[in-house]
This record gives sequence, C-alpha cells and structure tokens, in this order.
Amino acid sequence: MHAPQDTTLAPDEMVALAEGALADIARVKESVGRVIFGQESVVEQTVIAILAGGHALLVGVPGLAKTKLVETLGFALGLDARRIQFTPDLMPSDIVGSEVMDQDETGRRSFRFIKGPVFAQLLMADEINRASPRTQSALLQSMQEYHVTIAGARHDLPAPFHVLATQNPLEQEGTYPLPEAQLDRFLMQVDVLYPDLEAERRILLETTGTNDQKAVAVLTAARLREIQALVRRMPVAPSVVEAILTLVRSARPGNGHKEADAHIAWGPGPRASQSLMTCVRARALYEGRLAPSIDDVMALAEPILQHRMALNFAARAEGMSVRDVIAALKRDVSGS
Repeated sequence: MHAPQDTTLAPDEMVALAEGALADIARVKESVGRVIFGQESVVEQTVIAILAGGHALLVGVPGLAKTKLVETLGFALGLDARRIQFTPDLMPSDIVGSEVMDQDETGRRSFRFIKGPVFAQLLMADEINRASPRTQSALLQSMQEYHVTIAGARHDLPAPFHVLATQNPLEQEGTYPLPEAQLDRFLMQVDVLYPDLEAERRILLETTGTNDQKAVAVLTAARLREIQALVRRMPVAPSVVEAILTLVRSARPGNGHKEADAHIAWGPGPRASQSLMTCVRARALYEGRLAPSIDDVMALAEPILQHRMALNFAARAEGMSVRDVIAALKRDVSGS
C-alpha cells in the first residue's frame, strides 16, 4: 500500500537531510508553542500525523483550542488552511464543490466547476459527526483518494492534503457516529484533554490582554513535502518492526493473547501496522532523533490503535475502556 523504502541515499547524506529536517521541526514546535499552551502531546501527535502524510481526528470537549491549533499549524507549516463547520443540513456539494451553468455573450451555455473548501492543503472538519453519513463519506472519500469526481470529471486535490477533523465526545444526540471503516481512514485519534494548572494560568495571563501572540511561518508546502518524503526513507531497526507486529497482532482476538481474547470484539488491521511504521519515524524526527525506537511504538500505540478496535459486551459490562486494554497489551510487549 505504501511505496518501498528508498535506500539509495548514502548514510552521510541521509544524516545531513535529517539534521536539516530536525532544525525545521524544532522551529515549528517553537512557533506553535507561542500560541498553544499546555497541549504538548496534542501538538506532538498532530504534527506527527502531518509529517507522516496522514489525517487526524481530534476528540475533546469545546473550548480546548482545537480550532486555534489547526489555524496555527496551517500558518506555521505554510499551508493553505480552511475550515468547514459540519451541520446536519450540510450537503456533499458544500464540501467538494458543484457545477454551475454559465452563459456567454452569444447565449451559449456551458457548465463550470466551482471548487469547494476541500480544495485546501489543511482542512479542518469541525464536529464531523454532526453531518449526515452521505456528507461524511464525501469528505472521507477525498481523504482516501486525494481527488473528487464531479459529473465524471476528476479534479485532483492540492498536495499536500491533510484533514484534521474534530469531534465532541459529550453531546451525541443528533449526531452520526463515524463507521469503523471511515474511522480507519484517520492515521490517529488525538485525545484533547484539559490543560494542567500552570498551562491554564498562562492561558489566562497571555490571551486576555491586548498583546495576542501570533505564530511565525516556518515552512512552505514544498519543504513540508520534502520532510514527508524523508520520513518514509528513514531506516527502522528490526527490533522496532517486530515490536509493531507483536503489538498490532496481539490486539486481535484469536491470536492467543489472553487480554484480547477476553475483551476485544474486533482488532486493528494491517493499516494500523503501516500507520505505526510511518509514525514512529516521524516521532523520532519530532523528538530530535535520527532513528525510531521501541519507545516510539509504545508512545503512539494508543492514538493509532484506539479507534481501530472495539470492546466486546463483557468488557463494556466490566466498565473497561479501549485504553485499559491497550495499556495491558503495551505492558506485555515491552516486557517481552
């Protein structure tokens, strides 16, 4: 599904490219940190998803700066960012665009395609579960295929193209939960939690005055694509590959893992392994390292696996969560 690793680069050339990327990513972190306080893991996971070339689903209650994060990232990464507020009456054409009829001076009529907001490099789909399944699938198809088809004509989306969707876990009345196959299109699910005391104190002091901090543009879209290509070239040690395979396969019932057999209804497919393989490389770069480790696998296990598996009735009756099961799987893998 992914292109094979490019091994044509000499080691010293690879190191030079990686060190340039490390410096750029450090500047992105610094730029975003001027505006977003106390959400280090959220920023890390979201940037990793973009560096890995994928999409992310941000889940959190209102007022935790999810929209501000997307705007800030778009500016810092040099991307054309747009936002769609999903509502029950939103139509697929409101996202992908539609054809209108034009008439010239001679009276000749023709159709012209007007692009929708999906033609952006970074798209925020706000409260994606509030739109109907038909509208959700229009966006999710674009995420998977990187083009839209209108009246039989194909229109390619810009490159790079990333979707950061948000979902409110509280009010579920009048919403349309994303089906499992559509959730799988997201590289990772990022849980946005309340800030700690010091971060919230800083928010109070720095965002309620007259001097509002702004992010600094660090990258361009072309430079981001170069870093994304570099991420896919990074070597991964056999021990890290084995940790990924062991973790993902242990999360499937019927593979001999006691925890999975007892509590999981269905587990993650090969796309989870692919996602981990790409994201551990991106996390290594984000953390300032030239090679991923097993610690990267453990750190990314929850955001990459939690939306790709479901608990059975017995586990739900016991009050367990998917996070509890993933924590148990991680303990077994890291202890093995």
